[in-house]
Amino acid sequence: MLINNQVAMITGAASGIGRALAFELAQRGAKCIGLVDLNEEVVDIAEQINKNVAGKVAMPFHGDATDQTFRKGVYDEVCDEHGPVAICVPAAGLTRDALAVKLDKDTGEAHIYPEETFRLVTEVDLIAPIYWALETLARMAKYRHKRGLRRWSPAEGVQGSIIFIGSVSSQGNKGQIAYASSKAGLEGAAATLMKEAIYYGVRCGVIHPGFTDTPMVRALGEDYINKHVLPDTQLGRLIRPEEIADAICFMVTNSAISGELWADAGWHPSAA
Repeated sequence: MLINNQVAMITGAASGIGRALAFELAQRGAKCIGLVDLNEEVVDIAEQINKNVAGKVAMPFHGDATDQTFRKGVYDEVCDEHGPVAICVPAAGLTRDALAVKLDKDTGEAHIYPEETFRLVTEVDLIAPIYWALETLARMAKYRHKRGLRRWSPAEGVQGSIIFIGSVSSQGNKGQIAYASSKAGLEGAAATLMKEAIYYGVRCGVIHPGFTDTPMVRALGEDYINKHVLPDTQLGRLIRPEEIADAICFMVTNSAISGELWADAGWHPSAA
């Protein structure tokens, strides 16, 4: 599937991987890119992209990616104007890191990771991405039905690609009980959608980035990065968001790529 002249949707588009991907898709000739983010800066990002390509390609949407009404409204606007979304990358995410159980050595009290925090992380990192993907698939199904198209045929060419943003943390990582659970959950969602979505000609996969130079990773602090990340990374540096964006485009355009792609720069979580 070519990126040129396709309609794309990216959540978390104001920074990090989502931002880098938005610029990359625009450079590769995407017809329209819906940019979604809770940060108002998404409007400025859209303006920069449109200025770079000398056209109105990027459509900014400022709002909460976990909000069902907002999500449907975004798809209504994009699809009504440009047709069905063919490339969906729900990249919005957050972390709330803490040990699953932390013992207070002075009082002997064991503090459990807060349930409300676990629900927040899974809502943003697991449930929301899945439903942005399902919205993409539903719109494609309706679009095909209106045109009298039933089961997809390979002769039609691939109709769409959904790429979830996983993480090396899906293998388990100390202090990330909620984040790791969410990213591992995306693997199951992608594996299921891979079997269902192809009925409409849509492929689905997961990319698992390692530690990438994003605001989320930088928030860990330079001391943590220097002590616990870089020594175990073959490149000796953080991955650039542009490198992950390029890998996502590879997954979109190469129809032989299925399942999961690890873009971890040689880093793997320690056993203890």
